[in-house]
Amino acid sequence: MQRAITNKLMSWKDSPGRKPLVLFGARQTGKTYALLEFGKRCYTETAYFNFENMPRLRDIFAEDLNTDRIIAALGALSGKTITKGGTLVLFDEIQAEPRALTALKYFCEDNPEYHIAAAGSLLGVATNRENISFPVGKVDELTMYPMDFREFLTALGEDALADMIAECFRSDAPLPGPLHSKAVSLYRTYLIVGGMPECVREYLDKKDFDFVRVRHQNILGDYTSDMAKYATKAEAVRNEAVFESIPSQLARENKKFQYRLIGGNARSRDYEGSVRWLIKSGVVLACYKVKEGKIPLEFYKDNLSYKIYMSDVGLLSARLMTPYNVILSDINFGGEAKGAITENYVAQQLAAKGRSLYYWESEGRAETDFLLQTDDGAVPVECKAGEHVRSRSLASSYIPKYHPPYSIRISSKNFGFENGIKSVPLYAVWCI
Repeated sequence: MQRAITNKLMSWKDSPGRKPLVLFGARQTGKTYALLEFGKRCYTETAYFNFENMPRLRDIFAEDLNTDRIIAALGALSGKTITKGGTLVLFDEIQAEPRALTALKYFCEDNPEYHIAAAGSLLGVATNRENISFPVGKVDELTMYPMDFREFLTALGEDALADMIAECFRSDAPLPGPLHSKAVSLYRTYLIVGGMPECVREYLDKKDFDFVRVRHQNILGDYTSDMAKYATKAEAVRNEAVFESIPSQLARENKKFQYRLIGGNARSRDYEGSVRWLIKSGVVLACYKVKEGKIPLEFYKDNLSYKIYMSDVGLLSARLMTPYNVILSDINFGGEAKGAITENYVAQQLAAKGRSLYYWESEGRAETDFLLQTDDGAVPVECKAGEHVRSRSLASSYIPKYHPPYSIRISSKNFGFENGIKSVPLYAVWCI
């Protein structure tokens, strides 16, 4: 399946200032597969090393971090001749060997001609620990997310439809009725399947949602196992408690994360580390409140107020056990559930485009679902699961106060632009 990150990997390869690459991302987002495909396409040879299932690999980094010696040892271990520029050296699950991560610094300084790429399912968690020294400034960094809806359309062979959607987004011209209906239907399918490559492949092979749900449950189980494997017992219990609370967090109209919903007498000082763990692992996405709708948004970010979403909407649908027919139809299965799934989907699409997630709230009375930083100012975004688009947040709160250049309203309605509001169909969020 074609992934958008391939173009970024090719740009990295051709960059004159190229440094060793570190690829972040949650488990099962396709990091290893994408790097192997990239190596096969763009290099004469790929030398693959996995620190979790190659015990002798760690010994290479135990002696010293001389890069010439390391390359010679890697070549002997793999039985391949590693050349500068002709071989992609791929380190997988690098978080399992901190010295290998440190070695990237020396490859940058002493042997930058070698093309080194590293990935790890819990790399973000590992580098947040005190005993792991991350080579800041000595590596290039990319983050891989689940497949967005554009990639999903490509996997389904719907590139022509995706191109038309992109053109209508640019022109604000409506997509022809039959194509609009088709795109809405495929969007609803995506809400069930999500963007995990393994799940998309399962859907393509069998067209059976039951098999896809089994894949979802396996991935969710892997996430829980990771919490036990890469955290202390006490941390793992708290991490899982926070993770299990996400559906109830999203069920509320005000989706600001609240520790009391974890259960018992949960307090922030006991669980804030678990929230950070889940964010660093890529399992969840955090959307932070800003105190003002002004740029730069990061300047007004409130680190203590945030919403949390699942990294993949398919995993959320599986967690909620939402019936397929309810998602695929216009059945009103409860405003809270429909709104939660829709908002989670939008967060996932925006994050996949590399956007930081923010929202704004007016003294607890009304909020914009998201806030985007643009060259012209902070643009508010509201999400609606259906065609009903009336809202007090934009009209009576944010717009009169900050006078944004325009606003974005995401719903199942077709494209359009009226009264300063750009209408974006749910299937076109990837265009933003």
